[in-house]
Amino acid sequence: MNKEFASMSKKSTATNDASIAIFERLESEVRGYIRSFPILFDRGLGTTLIDADGREYLDFFAGAGALNYGHNNPAFKQPLLDYIERYGIVHGLDLATCAKKAFIEAFERYILKSRGLTYKLQFTGPTGANAVEAALKLARLMTGRSNIVSFTNSFHGVSVGSLAATGNKKYRTAAGFPLAHVTSLPYDGYLGPSLDTIDYFEKLLNDPSSGLDKPAAVILEAVQGEGGINPASFQWLQRLRDLTARHGILMILDDIQAGIGRTGKFFSFEAAEIVPDIVTLSKSLSAIGTPMSLVLLKPELDVWSPSAHSGTFRGNNLAFVTARAALETYWADSKFEDEIARKSAILAEELKSIAKDFPSLGLTVRGRGLMYGLVFQKHHSLPVQISREALRRGLLIETCGGHNEVLRFLVALTIAEADLRRGLSIVRDSIGAVQDTMAKSLAEATPGIEVDT
Repeated sequence: MNKEFASMSKKSTATNDASIAIFERLESEVRGYIRSFPILFDRGLGTTLIDADGREYLDFFAGAGALNYGHNNPAFKQPLLDYIERYGIVHGLDLATCAKKAFIEAFERYILKSRGLTYKLQFTGPTGANAVEAALKLARLMTGRSNIVSFTNSFHGVSVGSLAATGNKKYRTAAGFPLAHVTSLPYDGYLGPSLDTIDYFEKLLNDPSSGLDKPAAVILEAVQGEGGINPASFQWLQRLRDLTARHGILMILDDIQAGIGRTGKFFSFEAAEIVPDIVTLSKSLSAIGTPMSLVLLKPELDVWSPSAHSGTFRGNNLAFVTARAALETYWADSKFEDEIARKSAILAEELKSIAKDFPSLGLTVRGRGLMYGLVFQKHHSLPVQISREALRRGLLIETCGGHNEVLRFLVALTIAEADLRRGLSIVRDSIGAVQDTMAKSLAEATPGIEVDT
């Protein structure tokens, strides 16, 4: 933490404003994360959040993956302030602006050309769901087919089209009507380690009596986030890419959470050495937390007519400024990827150590890059309790999975090693505290019987 920010954090601003009562009174019941973290936050820098009373919290949440570079990264903050100071265009629809031109040039130079990619860029509305909706619409328009294949435990957004491709019952039932034109198939590992689910998909495609309407596209995450930190194997991804190519089915890779360096490289699919037909990006694309989404599409798929997919806020020039700064700062060479790999090794090693130290909980570890999960298969209720205990100890960390059975680690890619290890120590202590409480409760409920937790 820099000296200025540290000095600011010491000044307590504790007043009645620190209460979150007004949110409970006036904000819709649909609110979510505030329930997990019922704190009035005020400031943030790097991996530190500070509440209205001046208390500091270590952030292992990173805006659900929207803050891969941390809070208020100075590398982006100053260019943004300079742009605002000179009255740079803020709202630009899809007009040509200097900020947008500079971003496109940087994206081509640092991302596309260096990877041998020839995608065209489509700027959609500001959310990831906007990008997914555009991708699904384009696939159907291009192929003339309506069916889409998605996968178990997937999450692609909560607007109607993206929701139809999302697996979680909690989100699906909120639609209020049946969701159609999407077939859900088993993701890699869903049926156990001995069954390759691509075989099942291929059998359905080759059997005219399978009941599967030939899809326009498949949509998937290379590492599922909300679904429980489920990484697909490179072999599975390669087989899926081959299968879709042979059958004339488009592959849409949703890189909204797993992209922008989260799994080690800029794109989550790079390590598998595949090239999707369409890629959706959002969350950390703007680098500083402002809304921005992007669809990458192969040139031959660009069959849109002018304004066929529009949106008032598809030209957030403030996001273009910070996104460009991020590309120039972190993606001009391989140093940032090397740093992510180093921290990934620390995270994986420490999580495996934690799992080993609590054998009775039956913990497993899975993930890639700086996107990891600690899985509680035996005790689904524990991750939520551990998250609460960690918050009490000054750490924000969330859960995921169909039963919230996974403690999810989405640390900023820029996190200092000392903060990474400190946060992991808090997690370890929180697990121990929750386990002790559980053992005590069970012992009280079963007096005279030795309890194995």
